[in-house]
Amino acid sequence: MKKSIAILGSTGSIGRQTLDVVSASSNFAKVFALATKGYLNIFKQQLKKFRPKYAYIADEIFDKQNFSKYGAKILEGKSSLEKIASDKNVDIVVMAIVGTAGLKAVISAIRSQKTIALASKEILVAAGDIVMSLSKKYKAQILPIDSEHSAIFQCLECNRQNKIRRIILTASGGPFKNYSKKQIDSVTAKQALAHPTWNMGPKITIDSSTLMNKGLEVIEAHHLFQVPYEKIEVVIHPQSIVHSMVEFEDGVILAQLGVPDMRTAIQYALFYPKRLQKNFGIVNLSEIKNLSFEKPDTEKFPCLDLAYYAGKKGGTAPAVLSAANDVAVELFLNNKIKFYDIPKIISKVLKNHRFIKTPTLEQILESEIWARNFARKLSE
Repeated sequence: MKKSIAILGSTGSIGRQTLDVVSASSNFAKVFALATKGYLNIFKQQLKKFRPKYAYIADEIFDKQNFSKYGAKILEGKSSLEKIASDKNVDIVVMAIVGTAGLKAVISAIRSQKTIALASKEILVAAGDIVMSLSKKYKAQILPIDSEHSAIFQCLECNRQNKIRRIILTASGGPFKNYSKKQIDSVTAKQALAHPTWNMGPKITIDSSTLMNKGLEVIEAHHLFQVPYEKIEVVIHPQSIVHSMVEFEDGVILAQLGVPDMRTAIQYALFYPKRLQKNFGIVNLSEIKNLSFEKPDTEKFPCLDLAYYAGKKGGTAPAVLSAANDVAVELFLNNKIKFYDIPKIISKVLKNHRFIKTPTLEQILESEIWARNFARKLSE
């Protein structure tokens, strides 16, 4: 029987690549629902090709009839994402909405015991304790789509009974790995968007250039795999062939290798535990001349240390970190601040926020709103 998939955030980078996977595996999967915010021309083509039963557009200004002609029922209202995520006909919910806009939908999917293929790392960053506790209570499986977390998950699959010494997250280092601090201080958004390895959306690409993306992944890994921060390490690996590693108590390190293509990790999550035939390239070991690893330079890229700080502090700190970073990245993309203003803004927001150690979901969302507003004031 085909797996019925709902893709929330279908017009973004992960959403589009998920649909590539579905197209390549049409005998095993079908699209039940799609949701987007913006990129309506792309969305229209997706509806035309995949013919989902339901569709949701988080935009008040659009011609409903122009989209419903493709057969999908166009949902309206703020609870539409939760409705899709909990629909009895959905097997897998792919959460690919940037930020925490899909948080309530993930919780709805968990309560309905769906499998969640998670790409929105900010959800676990902001509310990891709540989300993971609910997933355990309702026995809802959360499978990572990030290539790094997918790699860790795969390394752990046959070693669940063995103690972990450390998790090693790999990072490409971004486009400015070999720049001096003086050079980095004057880089532009256009330069930062030119990632040397991965094809991602603009926000994640900027996060990669600051190493904040890796910092958020550290927090995500802490929640996904229930490992303390002291056992999570980041190494720079420019070739992006080793997607991450796990070191066990006996000193043995298991690594997952693959081409730098997100669709491989997406395919694994959608059809887990089954592995489908290769669709998106393979690693030719004889052509790889070098696999190098080095420590990250947190003096040049302080966002990584800020993420570790917020993660270890816990409570509302990670949500505030993520929200402040969202605003800072947006300001940088719009040429309103410089590259090093990003960590400066995040640091100031963290220092000034009203910390809550054990927040409710509402308090987390309120902290995010405060952080966004305060970050904007700092740039004025």
